[in-house]
Amino acid sequence: MATVNRSHPTNSEARLDDVSKAIIEHLQEDGRQPYATIAKQVGLSEAAVRQRVQRLLDAGVMQIVAVTDPLRVGLHRQAMVGVRVDGDVVVVADALAAMPEVDYVVITAGSFDVLVEAVCEDDDHLLELVGRRIRALPGVRSTETFVYMKLGKQHYNWGTR
Repeated sequence: MATVNRSHPTNSEARLDDVSKAIIEHLQEDGRQPYATIAKQVGLSEAAVRQRVQRLLDAGVMQIVAVTDPLRVGLHRQAMVGVRVDGDVVVVADALAAMPEVDYVVITAGSFDVLVEAVCEDDDHLLELVGRRIRALPGVRSTETFVYMKLGKQHYNWGTR
């Protein structure tokens, strides 16, 4: 599965033409799809597709990764944790990002300074993460945990439309 880099746009943002967007869309459907198959769909040679994919990877525009289903690998509790911070938000966000259970960290504007998605084995694991590790970080003023009851939608096909 291909994912598009989520970092905030910068002056070095890549300009994608329609062919590169089509290649990315094919890889988002199946990251193991042969370049020859993609080439036929986008009207390029297999070598040209391979070169474009490599350029997209080298530029950090996308990455090709395996995405697991947390429930099927023994991680039965997911939650979004809103964190309010006193002091340097970036330092706290970096410390949160270093935690292995954390798969998403974003600095926000609003009632929370940082939002963190955590994937844990169970409620005890989540309690330990939030209660003993996140709240113990210097600068963390408070947290609010939003436990996922049911996942309604999760996709990775943004960035080309």
